[in-house]
Amino acid sequence: MNTLQRLGMRFWFIPALMCTAAFVLAHGLIALDRSHAGAVAPGWTSLVLYRVGASGSRDILGAIASSSLAVAGTTFSITMAVLALTSSSYGPRLVRNFMTDRGNQVVLGVYVSTFLYSLLVLRSIRVLGDPGDLGGDVFVPHLAVNAAVVLAVGNVAVLIYFIHHISDSIQISTLARRVRTDLLDSIDRLYPAEVGHDPSHEQAGPTGDVRAGTLDGPGAPVTAGRSGYLQSVRDGALMKAAIHADVVLDLRLRPGQFVLEDTVTVTVHPAGRADDRLTATIRSALQVADTRSPHQDPEFSVQQLTEMAVRALSPGTNDPYTAVNALDDLSVALSRLAGRTMPSAARVDDGGTVRVVAPPVDVDELVASVLDSIRWYATGHPSVMTATLTLVRRVGAHTHSASLRRVLALHVDLLQQAVTSGTQQPADKKRFAALADTVRDELAAVVPPPG
Repeated sequence: MNTLQRLGMRFWFIPALMCTAAFVLAHGLIALDRSHAGAVAPGWTSLVLYRVGASGSRDILGAIASSSLAVAGTTFSITMAVLALTSSSYGPRLVRNFMTDRGNQVVLGVYVSTFLYSLLVLRSIRVLGDPGDLGGDVFVPHLAVNAAVVLAVGNVAVLIYFIHHISDSIQISTLARRVRTDLLDSIDRLYPAEVGHDPSHEQAGPTGDVRAGTLDGPGAPVTAGRSGYLQSVRDGALMKAAIHADVVLDLRLRPGQFVLEDTVTVTVHPAGRADDRLTATIRSALQVADTRSPHQDPEFSVQQLTEMAVRALSPGTNDPYTAVNALDDLSVALSRLAGRTMPSAARVDDGGTVRVVAPPVDVDELVASVLDSIRWYATGHPSVMTATLTLVRRVGAHTHSASLRRVLALHVDLLQQAVTSGTQQPADKKRFAALADTVRDELAAVVPPPG
């Protein structure tokens, strides 16, 4: 994740850019008014530019500035209320979606930048007799004042948009769609993922086998340097550092995992070539932050959707339909991930030399974690358990991995055991058992590998 992407995740970044643009626009129009003073009145321009004099212009700009700042405070308060509601109802990790929402950022930026623009134009109005007047000419920037009126009209449209946007954003379908979109984007970006060039297009084997066949000796450890989540890895920087130092870098962790200051994140092989400069370069390529991000961490988005389903099943909420919707969104993403060929853990440079060992996400473990969580909380909800079997069915139909099919078959048995020992009606248990048998048969079918 580069610096611009990290800045884009900050709530203040877009409003700050818009305030900068307002500053430039205000001074630009004021300068244009000064250079064409008195030349805009005659002719057709007088029909376009509304001229009300110094007093009227000050009143207009003051009204625009005060109202835009008041509405900015109101919209910010509404956004905070929505954040609190979403955090308590669907999980605190979903707050990030509101903080990075471009619509909310732009709305706040429009009102704050309009206030700043009006203030800057207001202070440029000068008439004889003003306190501090040095005898200069009367100056009213009519073009800039008319631009402020246009901005005020635009603010009304933005307010209407904000009311619609914030009402839509708290709907569970919208929240789930945003998380699903982040998850699908990260899957498309990372699989197949490359750090340098993948030496093979075949299905990746266990990372341990790659390490055993590639690395010699224990290697020199490089620690995280600070505590937090490994948020992202600058793949190109790692490859460049490995080539320059003529070493192999063994990345021990994936983005999304928590590290302590002394956690070993990378080992350098051979150990004798590790120096302070290489260590500093490696640490700068590993972004450790206080929060997780879905950019290189598909497990984070999977966890968000799973949490959404689990919270919907809590006694205080008791909303199985929301859980079913979350499982449908999970099935879309997990089916796509299951159908992808996992990249090899070993990455090579242009000369064919292994330079980086970077473990991919364990899809078997990821799918198992989802099914475990649902089984623990959804046993008493027939519709959710049926939706879980449907998720297994969809993932199984898209995967060509024998190990993942075995994991799915095991979880079908576990799901059926949970239903059998649960409190569901006999008819529900019988219907679930029939569907489970069908899913087992489909998982047992031999599916030819792609192409």
